[in-house]
Formats: sequence, C-alpha cells, structure tokens
Amino acid sequence: MTVFVVDTNVAIAANGRNTHADDACRLACIKMLRTLVDRETVAVDDRGRIVEEYRPYLRWSGPPGVGDIFFKHVFDHQYRDRRVRRVAVTDAADERRGFAELPPNDFDPSDRKFLAVAVAAGAVVLNATDSDWAEHRTLTDELGITVRQLCPQHSMKER
Repeated sequence: MTVFVVDTNVAIAANGRNTHADDACRLACIKMLRTLVDRETVAVDDRGRIVEEYRPYLRWSGPPGVGDIFFKHVFDHQYRDRRVRRVAVTDAADERRGFAELPPNDFDPSDRKFLAVAVAAGAVVLNATDSDWAEHRTLTDELGITVRQLCPQHSMKER
C-alpha cells in the first residue's frame, strides 16, 4: 500500500481559493484528494505540525471544498493508523537540516516537515504549486523520495 504526504498547496488548489492554480490543476487535486479520503493512507507527523499548517488555509464551517473535506478526514482519522499514519520525526539542532531524518539542505524550512515525514514513512509526496519540490529534485532523489507533481504547469518558477 502506498502512503502519501500531502503538501498544503494541494488542498488549497482543490478548494480553488487564494491560488494561482488553473482549472486543470484544481481538477487533478480534487481527484487525488478524493482518492486519498476514499481508500489511501496519509502520513502526518506525530507532533501535529502538518495538521497545524493545514488549519489556517482550510475551513471547518461553511460549504466545504474538497480540500476542506480532506483536512477534516485527516483530523478525524489521525489516530487510526490504517487511514492516517502519525510518523515520528526528530528535530535536529542543525538548522541546515531541520530534522534528523534529513541531511543538510536548502529546502524551504516550512516544507521540511513534509520531506522528513516522507522519509520516515517511505511515502510519496503530493505537490500542486510549490516549485521547491522540483528545484530540489536532487535531494529528494538522494533520499529515495518520489514527488508526484499533480500540476507540473505550476510547480516550476518562471524564468
């Protein structure tokens, strides 16, 4: 069974709010999140950093978008190992690493938690609109992490 780590931008793009994602990207994110909620396993860190990052961008009330439904699913199932796996990651004193699971790196510090969880869980990272994942492909390859770009048209910085 494949385990997935979901960057916050995937849920934001699925909701279609405050994003530069086009309709094709939004649809790809919607389809993937529905699949995750229905039958896949999502990995988050055991200290709640990922869930807390989701919180300001996703809603608890009002008409839910698919990103909001995904967030509620993760929150509601985070203690049921089969659906949402809480993975231990260890803070590193070395700021160039962020987490003991990672070597020194230039990755965005706010995204390192997703990468560390992916390493610890052997998970696939899902990304929609963050260019860091493509720009640091050498690092993810060295760590044996697959990054699935749901919206390749938005995951690279324009030159």
